[in-house]
Amino acid sequence: MNSPLWSKDDTRIDESIQKFLAGDDVLLDRELIEFDIIASRAHADGLAAIGILTAAEARHIARELDALSLALRDGRFVLDARFEDSHSAIEHWLTQRLGEAGRKIHTGRSRNDQVLVAMRLWIKSRLASLLEIALAIAATALDRAESEAEVPMPGYTHLQRAVVSSAGLWWAGWVEAFLDDATLAADALRWIDSSPLGSAAGFGVNLPLARDAVSDALGFDRLQINPAYAQLSRGKFELHALAVLGQSLLDLRRLAWDLSLFTSSEFGFVELPARYATGSSIMPNKRNPDLIELLRASYAVCAGARTEIESLMSLPSGYQRDLQFTKAPALRAFGHGLAALDLVPGLLGSMAWNTGRMRAAIEPAMHATDLATERARDGVPFRDAYRDAAREASDDKSELAARTPEQSIAARVSPGACANLRLDDLRARLVLMQLAGAKR
Repeated sequence: MNSPLWSKDDTRIDESIQKFLAGDDVLLDRELIEFDIIASRAHADGLAAIGILTAAEARHIARELDALSLALRDGRFVLDARFEDSHSAIEHWLTQRLGEAGRKIHTGRSRNDQVLVAMRLWIKSRLASLLEIALAIAATALDRAESEAEVPMPGYTHLQRAVVSSAGLWWAGWVEAFLDDATLAADALRWIDSSPLGSAAGFGVNLPLARDAVSDALGFDRLQINPAYAQLSRGKFELHALAVLGQSLLDLRRLAWDLSLFTSSEFGFVELPARYATGSSIMPNKRNPDLIELLRASYAVCAGARTEIESLMSLPSGYQRDLQFTKAPALRAFGHGLAALDLVPGLLGSMAWNTGRMRAAIEPAMHATDLATERARDGVPFRDAYRDAAREASDDKSELAARTPEQSIAARVSPGACANLRLDDLRARLVLMQLAGAKR
């Protein structure tokens, strides 16, 4: 490992201790170093604005940071065990190529605000991806809701057959769920969109840093003003972002549960293309919905990450090295969670209903709620109508046997119900959110 940034003339480095201190940071920072480079470029321009760097030095630093970014992409430079983290690697690169100018880059900043701003930029990018994917899931579900609005299917409560429902209503439920998840991601983006760069170690510095201009250059909405709060927000912002991710993954868990049931032989409502199934190593007859099951389990990764970070947050104000361990769970949860969610539009777009099996699962008794409501509409007290409908539901020769699923669907006119899905309203909301995302 190169000499750490914090080393001094009397520093004695124990390799085993240093290895423990660095942990997996150098590996984790492979995902963050591009954001660290972006922030370093803006910081250099800010130093030039107050005379710490000359305009020429700032240009040379920007040029070399671009060269480092290119070298990372094409594999000529690898962030590895030579370095403690991405921050030391960037400073090493600049110092090797620019000498004195490279040694000036750390003026007015600490590794604390470096990691804060890199993580903040990374979180913004991950929330933007979450927003985009949630909208893509909603759009796929909405297309299917529009084309399959009147396809009958049984509705369940307590996993028992309950009332006649429709594929349109089932799809529209997921449309609205993921529109809400996209809204949460957009709201979280606005809440998190503040720049901590220039807060240094949490106390500011005795320089008139151009923090506002640097914040604007990095595309932040506002400056995170107080240096102490910048440190207090580490972990807090990650937890909020993970909570938002978790909402999408909770919806995915329930969606995957439906598909697990619907693809089983006992239900047989849904057929999936072969690419979404695997086989058994011992049972030649098996086609297993492993993908759906792993999608269902994905929330656990996010929940585990939140627990890790929450467990670290029993700290006084100011920076504590414990906070280093907030990085791995956040990267892991978003990496897995976004990969899982990204598979969902293709899965939903290619699944096929077995309409015959769904119709066959609709029993005459499932019209009983409609009958009770109709009699209440005609003036019978609902509790009396309820008891009358219950008796008819248990009579194989009652009028319920003559009803069709299509009649039930057509009669369900309350806002949002099968005959009044309000898909135009959902489409309008989706389009507005897509336009807002395009402008972001």
